[in-house]
Amino acid sequence: MALMITEECINCDVCEPECPNQAIFMGASIYEINPALCTECVGHFDEPQCVQVCPVSCIPKHPEHLESQEVLLKKYENLQAAVKN
Repeated sequence: MALMITEECINCDVCEPECPNQAIFMGASIYEINPALCTECVGHFDEPQCVQVCPVSCIPKHPEHLESQEVLLKKYENLQAAVKN
């Protein structure tokens, strides 16, 4: 499952640098998460780092991007392979 940032986001800037996949970016009014890049930190950490640092708890799982742990790991592996090339 990719994560998403809800409108409760206060634009505190702490989540973006924590993302190892660079999936978080500033959208039109709040930060957003690119679901194609979000692995919920699978392959990097035990817990999603953006969720850990968010002071307002506005980063739930994205209901439209449900992915198993195996799918997230495969996405991580594909992203790592792309970085190496």
